[in-house]
Amino acid sequence: MSRLSSVPAPLLVLAGVVSVQFGGALAATLVPEIGAGGSVVMRLLFATVILVAIARPRVRGHSRRAWLTVLGFGLALGLMNFTFYGSLAHLPIGVAVTIEFLGPLLLAAAFSRRLLDLAAVLAAAAGVLLISEALTIPFADLDWTGLGLAATAGACWAAYIIFSGRTGAEFDKLEGLALAMVVATVVTLPFGIASVPEWDASVLARGLGIAVLSSVLPYSLELVALRRMTAKAFGILLSLEPAVAALAGLIVLGQLLHGWQLAGMALVVLASAIVLGLGARKDPAESTGS
Repeated sequence: MSRLSSVPAPLLVLAGVVSVQFGGALAATLVPEIGAGGSVVMRLLFATVILVAIARPRVRGHSRRAWLTVLGFGLALGLMNFTFYGSLAHLPIGVAVTIEFLGPLLLAAAFSRRLLDLAAVLAAAAGVLLISEALTIPFADLDWTGLGLAATAGACWAAYIIFSGRTGAEFDKLEGLALAMVVATVVTLPFGIASVPEWDASVLARGLGIAVLSSVLPYSLELVALRRMTAKAFGILLSLEPAVAALAGLIVLGQLLHGWQLAGMALVVLASAIVLGLGARKDPAESTGS
């Protein structure tokens, strides 16, 4: 953890983005076999075991505020994962990602104090729309259940950003994250326990890979990063996720990109470059842990 603290916070976020999106591409091969609930539970269960073994969190000695923070973090984690996976059963993945991403974008806009920051948010939003294909899907064809689940995932994502920063301030190293993962696993367990008999060796191997790529690495990197950067900067940097997801889809799943999708990738990279150059460090007057 001490070595991670010396790495620039934006680089930690970018590494987390790459990890989680390639984990998502791997998950795309698992969901059809054991369902969304089973995939989420397996991912969180493996990640929890790994993080608890690494962090060895203390149960005693924490304040009531710290426990409420980690409880909120865990609920956000669990519901964010489950509602997003659930939305994929009703919506095209591009539409689901776009709707979910409104959470971090609106959070970034809420923390904005400069016109350039708002311009970056707008550029990121436009890029996400282009990459996701949301503009080509007729609204009448969308499923309202899926829309509600994706919107809930977006709200949980915004809550995750806030609670991650607060958890990093309340707990040492990865203790808070490990405890939050326990909460997230308990919250989602009822939705995926029926799939357990279908967990064969192949499923377990992919589940372990998804847990590491989609949970252990990105959540750990983001928690460390959020100790040194604003929620606003973090939210806009996450705009790279659709672009990296498109790249992971190309490499892992053989999905090709169209010209306008490349234009969208350029927009989100531009927005992230603005944050990297102007908003990556935490201003003295701002804090995600307040």
